[in-house]
Amino acid sequence: MSKRLEEIAELVSLTLGDLLQTSTIAVGDLAINVARDDIVEVLTRLRDVVTLDFTCFIDLCGVDYPNRAERFEVVYHLLSMSQNTRIRIKISTDEESPVPSVVDVFPAANWYERETFDMFGVLFNGHPDLRRILTDYGFEGYPLRKDFPLSGFVEVRYDDAEKRIVYEPVKLNQDFRNFDFLSPWEGANYVLPGDEKAEQGGKA
Repeated sequence: MSKRLEEIAELVSLTLGDLLQTSTIAVGDLAINVARDDIVEVLTRLRDVVTLDFTCFIDLCGVDYPNRAERFEVVYHLLSMSQNTRIRIKISTDEESPVPSVVDVFPAANWYERETFDMFGVLFNGHPDLRRILTDYGFEGYPLRKDFPLSGFVEVRYDDAEKRIVYEPVKLNQDFRNFDFLSPWEGANYVLPGDEKAEQGGKA
């Protein structure tokens, strides 16, 4: 399998030429890095060159590296059924630089790009309908950024008095409890069934 991947890596290198930045084989997959602005051309060549035939779009996802100048990686996964091989294509971007949409090359990328925008805030230039897809339309922030607070910025609830959904600042109210570390149920102010037997056994 490794020899076959090396052959495909060589074909990919010949096909992409100067568009290819790096190429590695790891964990049974071929992974390449290309420039952000070249992604449409790269995916088109990988799809259309008969000797590669990466015609199946599997998915697209984002990764956040807050310490990098271009903190986001957008990762594309393609499958060549004729070659029985997967390829991973990675590009980098920042919070403001848009990534060219690949919907015209692989229509299946539509919702994946929307999801990556919704979760990470990565912009996709030329996307036909770049709206949030998982969070509410009034949601603030991007949940999968590693600087996003775990509790969020606002909480949503249905207000029965106003008969509508309301947004409120997050309140992490927690009443102090009486901790009974001898009981398997913390906070119980009564003897649970079975506890009295443990006490009797201890006295014996």
